[in-house]
Amino acid sequence: MCEYGNYEQAILFYNQVLRVKPDNLDALLDKGVALQNIGRLKQALHCFQKALNIEPKNVTALLNKGSVLHSLGKFNEAISCYDQVLSIDKKSAMALAYKGLSLGEQGMVKDALVYFKKALRIDKDYDLAQMSLDIAKKLIKENLKNAKKTVG
Repeated sequence: MCEYGNYEQAILFYNQVLRVKPDNLDALLDKGVALQNIGRLKQALHCFQKALNIEPKNVTALLNKGSVLHSLGKFNEAISCYDQVLSIDKKSAMALAYKGLSLGEQGMVKDALVYFKKALRIDKDYDLAQMSLDIAKKLIKENLKNAKKTVG
């Protein structure tokens, strides 16, 4: 159902699975993703947290929890999730890029740039990291140009 964008129907199926087996990690994660896709972020967060209660070092749950927290504007909490992923898998290009995004949202564009570059060193074809890197470079260049105008 999710592949066809029918998230509401998919959630009903996940609920059926979870009624029978409440600790089914795959159903919790997939239900969380479906909820996230339709903007029900707090419910998605609940699913990811429940998955982490079952398996505290589940990288998928941590990445998705971080993504929801980012969407909710809780950037430091999101970064904490990405840092947990990186403590498990130092070469997680997704965690590096997502951390860069959260840093960038906080105005730490130069720090974000570092994480986008790290992500691209691991996966040179990672579109999100490349686009974010390009945007960060452009922002830094514009900031320098504006600073020179202010001083000059």
